[in-house]
Formats: sequence, C-alpha cells, structure tokens
Amino acid sequence: MSVSAEPDAVISAAERTRLDQLLVDILADLELDYERPAQGSFLVKLPGEHKLATMCWLVVQDFSLLVEAFFMRKPDENAEGLYRWLLQRNSKMYGLAFSVDRLGDVFLVGRQPLSSINQQEIDRLLGCMLRYSDDAFDTAVGLGFASSIRREWDWRRKRGESTANLAAFARFAGSEE
Repeated sequence: MSVSAEPDAVISAAERTRLDQLLVDILADLELDYERPAQGSFLVKLPGEHKLATMCWLVVQDFSLLVEAFFMRKPDENAEGLYRWLLQRNSKMYGLAFSVDRLGDVFLVGRQPLSSINQQEIDRLLGCMLRYSDDAFDTAVGLGFASSIRREWDWRRKRGESTANLAAFARFAGSEE
C-alpha cells in the first residue's frame, strides 16, 4: 500500500484552462464581482454587513483549489485570546479555517480537491467564507483592538464627531449608546 501526500502528476495545461473557464462561468452564474489577474486566479468580492467586504482568492494550483481571504491584521492586544477564540471556531467550520501568518495577521484559508470544483461547491465555499468572516468580525476586532476602539471612541466624543460606525463596538468602548 502506498500513501502519498500529493498526487503524482501536476494538472495539464488543458485541464488548467478548463478549470479556469469553469470558474469564470460559475462566478458569472453566481453574479459575483471579481478580478482575474491571471489564468486560474480570481479575486472575488463578497459584500458583508459587519465587515464591509471580504476579498477572497480562488486560485487553481497544481493539486488543489486554494480559497483564501485576509480577515484582519495582527491584533494590537490580547493576541493569545483572539487566536484561541478563532481556533475554537475552526472545529465548527466547513472547508475553511482561521490561520495566522508569520506576522500575526489572520486569514481564512481552505484547499479543495480540483475534482470538487462545481457550482454548488464554489457557492458553498464562498457562502461559508462570507459567513465566517462577517459573523466573527466584530468580536474579533473587539478582542484584538479594544483599547484602540476606546481611544477612538473617546477622541470622537470629545470632538463632537459621530461614533455611528463604531456602534458595533460600543460595549468595548464602555458606552451603552
């Protein structure tokens, strides 16, 4: 019995072209805005409510489809608490997981077999990406940037400026508005 971490062959140019066109068709059918900087590379805009937009990469690689989005920069504080909270969420997620790069920035990342590329699966993965990113955003920002939010809130209140776009973080700012 042979156990291999990756398939033996890299996909052919013809298969790469077929997958590229398949993704073009899928994204058009889903009516999503995207850029295509190179064959097999798509930057898809997923509009959210809490996080205004999640920019998600779909990249056909030699052995898998990479699905990746930047979630947030390295937290200013409470990094351990934030990372623990994100890791606990990973066990309940489909096809994606929170990940941290060498700088401490947070991403949502997944890899799918090339054979799984179809409209239903891409729709599911992009839906999961949007939901996980959008649903976790306010809590994650609060965990990693509470002091910054309090300073910004206080600065705006002293100047008589609106705190409307900080309303989701009122509990971190010490206000119940």
